[in-house]
Amino acid sequence: MKTINKETFLNMLAFLADDIIKNEQYFCDLDSVAGDGDFGSSIAKGFKEVEAKWHSLNQDDIGSIMRSSSMIIMEKCGGASGPIWGKAFLMAGRSAKGKQEMDLTDLSDFFQGLVDGVQKAGKAQLGDKTLLDSLIPFTESLKKGAESDACLETAIQEAVKKAEEGAESTKTIIASKGRARYLGERSLGAYDAGAKAVSVLMSDLYQQFFQN
Repeated sequence: MKTINKETFLNMLAFLADDIIKNEQYFCDLDSVAGDGDFGSSIAKGFKEVEAKWHSLNQDDIGSIMRSSSMIIMEKCGGASGPIWGKAFLMAGRSAKGKQEMDLTDLSDFFQGLVDGVQKAGKAQLGDKTLLDSLIPFTESLKKGAESDACLETAIQEAVKKAEEGAESTKTIIASKGRARYLGERSLGAYDAGAKAVSVLMSDLYQQFFQN
C-alpha cells in the first residue's frame, strides 16, 4: 500500500470508533488510577454518536470526513475530551482538505494536524503526561519515514513502536495537567490514559490494516 484512499480511510475511522467503544472500560480503568476515571466513557460517547450519524457525515473527501466528525465529537464527547479530540480532528481535517488519498507525507501532515489541535485546545507540551507523549513521537516518526522515503507499512510500524514507548514514558512523569496534577509525585507509576489509548488505538489500526 503506497497511499490511503478515501474508502480505506473511512474503513479506518469506522474501525477506530469501534475500537474506542470496545475499550471504553479499559480506558476508564486507566484513568481511574490518577484521573477522574471517565476518560473512556467520555470519548466513547462521542464516537458512538459518530457511528449513529455515519451516513450523514460529509464524505466528499478525507478532510470533509474529519471536519464533520469533529463537530460531533466536540458536542458529544464529555469533559475535556470534547474540545481536545474535536479540535484535533478539525485541524487534521484542514490538513487533508480536498484529498481523496494520502501518501506518507500527507499522513505525517495529517497527524501533525492532530497534534496541533490537541495543543491548541489543551495547552500541553511533550512531557506533560498527556496523550501528546504518545501522539508526538508517533507523528515525528512518520515524518522521519517520509523524509527517508520509507514504505507506508514500515513507517507506521515504526511509529507505533514510538507511540508505545511514549505511553510507557508517562509512568515516569509527574503530572502537570488535568486532575492528576493534584496528585503530584503520587502520579508516578501510572499511565496517562490518553497516551496509552493513543498507543493502543494506533497499534490496533496497524494490525488491522497494515500488518501482513
